[in-house]
This record gives sequence, C-alpha cells and structure tokens, in this order.
Amino acid sequence: MTEVDFNDARVKAMKVWLSSLFGHDNYHLSIASGDASFRRYFRVQIEDQTWIVMDAPPAKEDCRPFVDISTAFLKLGLHAPVVLQQDLQQGFLLLSDLGQQQYLQVLNKDNVERLYGDALAALATLQAGGAQHYDFPIYDDALLMTEMYLFRDWLLNKHLGINLQAQDQAMLEQAFKFLSASATAQPQVPVHRDYHSRNLMVNKEHNPGILDFQDAVLGPVSYDLVSLLRDCYIAWPRQQVEQWVKGYHELALQSGILHEENEELFLRWFDLMGVQRHLKAAGIFARLNHRDHKSGYLQDIPRTVAYIIEVSSRYPELAELHRFLTAIGSWESVEH
Repeated sequence: MTEVDFNDARVKAMKVWLSSLFGHDNYHLSIASGDASFRRYFRVQIEDQTWIVMDAPPAKEDCRPFVDISTAFLKLGLHAPVVLQQDLQQGFLLLSDLGQQQYLQVLNKDNVERLYGDALAALATLQAGGAQHYDFPIYDDALLMTEMYLFRDWLLNKHLGINLQAQDQAMLEQAFKFLSASATAQPQVPVHRDYHSRNLMVNKEHNPGILDFQDAVLGPVSYDLVSLLRDCYIAWPRQQVEQWVKGYHELALQSGILHEENEELFLRWFDLMGVQRHLKAAGIFARLNHRDHKSGYLQDIPRTVAYIIEVSSRYPELAELHRFLTAIGSWESVEH
C-alpha cells in the first residue's frame, strides 16, 4: 500500500480531525484508493480495526449527497458504508470499511454467475425501492447530451486531434439526440451511475459492498445494468451478456420495476444505453489524462470504444457513427 504524503496540507488537517475523534494519534493511515474525481480515500487502522476516511475538498466536491444516499441505501438494506463521523465544512467523512477486494480483482468465469447474481439482486432492490428514501435529481436530456459531448471534445478533439468537419459534427449531434431520446423514453428508476466492478466490493456476508454512489440520479432502467454487464474494465461474450440481460428483465418484471413484458425492447434499450454510457466514459478517460494528469485510464478506451463499434453496427440509426469510428483505424493507439 502506498504511504501517505504527510506534507499534504489536507492530510495534515485530516490527521488533526482524526486525532480529535479518537482522542489520540496512535493510528496508521494509508491510501485506500484514488478516484476519478477530486475525492481521495484513506484507510485508518488501530490494532485490528479499520475505517475509511473520505477526503473531498469542499471547493471541488460536496459530501452531502454521499451522506444522504448512504442513509437511503442502508434503509433499503443495501450494503453501503455507514457514515460514522462527518465534517462537511472541511470535507471529511469517517466511514465503515467494506474491505479491500474489488469485483474487478477476482471476477472470472467460475465465480461471475454468483458475484453478478448478488450485484443484480442488489440493483433490483435499489430500482424497486430507492426513490422512497431519497429525492434523486433527474437524469435529463441536457445531462445525457453534455456527457456525450465529452467524447467529441476530449477524445476526438483534444486527445486524437481530429478536426471535425461540419458533416461529422451534424452526424454526432444526430446520433447523440437519438441515444438521449431512447434513454429518456425508458422507465425512470434510481440509478447509481457507476455500478461496475471497481465500485462493488466482495464481502463474505451481504455481498456486494457498494461504493461511489454520490452522483446517483433518477434515470433509465437499463443504465446501471449496462455499467455492470458491459463494464469499461472487463468484458464478457455478447451471448452471455444478453442472457444476463434477459434474466434481469424477468427479475424486473417480478419486482414491479417493469410493468410490460417486452424482452426485445428491453435489449434495445440496453444496447443503446450502452452506447451513450461508453461515449461518455471514453470522453472522461481522455479528460482524466489531459485535465487531471491521470493517464492510467487511457488503457480502458479501446475496450470502451469497441463496445460502441460493435453495437452501432447492428442499429441502422447509428450506421454513420459506426462508419466514422471504424474509419479512424486502430483504437489501441489512443493509449499513447
């Protein structure tokens, strides 16, 4: 585990805060994980007991949604971190520790059915009852479009240096509007928004532990399903993914999340939602490199764009987008 830079001004302030909570400074502080935002997470250990500290600079991040959504998730019976102490003015939270083993670290063909089964059951719980405990902001057309513009602005323009012609701009705008319309036409449910293998923790009891939910919204029923099953960090065969989607369709009907049985339409929603999400994600990965100097995410762009290319090949409405992306050539070069 990487040691903390104790010369960091926020770490110094965090240590003062922790010492006031514990009544002493006889604890070990280490980095628990980074984040694709301005948040950082540290693990605090005293003998054999551990906690997590979230460091969220108030000028950059607001801790209040995390606190409120954690409470809502716990009321639902989901396994979210308990907020034990908070200092919203400084941007520090002391949380229960859900462990160190991400889904991504252990997923394989032998355990994926069990682990995804747990994750899909938790997702159904969130979608069926989450709106009772928190007033989620709406995942509207403006936000969906803004997310897709990240692909154009950060990956195509900034990272690849592509000077888009007028017809390309128009093509992208048309594709984005088509995808946004599909998303907003779906049943709207609580959406975690980053429900994937890096934010799900493997626990022996009450699996999975769920992290990084502070950006949750009320949005398309297929969104979190795409995040999990067409993960930007790990890929599964399309046939297997479609079987999981069909299984969740049945679960959603049984849970009252969906009220009309239409498996074909649900698969279409899932596919198109995936294109929207992967356009956003690929743009964010490029932005993380250029704006935030986090180059590690570039390696995930080829897998993410491959999803877009594969799905767009099967929908006439996305044929022009498919041709545009395939004409760029090898996407492996974006890592450099």
